[in-house]
Amino acid sequence: MSSKEISELSAARGRRRLTAEIRELLRELSVQLSVLNHLVGARVDLRPVDLNCLDVIGRHGPLSPSGLAQHTGLHPATLTGILDRLERAGWIARDRHPSDRRAVMVRSLPDRAGEIFRLYGGMNAGLEEVLGGFDDRQLRTLADFLRRATDAGRAASNELARP
Repeated sequence: MSSKEISELSAARGRRRLTAEIRELLRELSVQLSVLNHLVGARVDLRPVDLNCLDVIGRHGPLSPSGLAQHTGLHPATLTGILDRLERAGWIARDRHPSDRRAVMVRSLPDRAGEIFRLYGGMNAGLEEVLGGFDDRQLRTLADFLRRATDAGRAASNELARP
């Protein structure tokens, strides 16, 4: 085996190890974010799925219940119970759609958003510190990676959701 072939083989092994490490770290990040979400939800008496729905409504709302179902992958009947809980607890409001009075739109209530934002303060501060160590080119690379990883996750979820 030539030195070039050995070098190429070593580089391929190194790449496989690095990509495996990235996948493992993403799994660990997922677990840590789940733990954080669970703890935040417990502080404000929200189930993790309720917190996820509230986050989607806050970022993409106002939404129709069917729009929320599309974003979350939850069954509409499941969403009814979640929306009932969120509305009773004062996190969301359901309003009639302005142009179609039969349709309902769900919106988050901004008065309560600060409660959750404060609970994520430690994570947000930690991320600011981490991101401060990267230059703009590296940040663009990270943003591109996270966008593509999110798209891959969405595609995998959509595939599993198909009957």
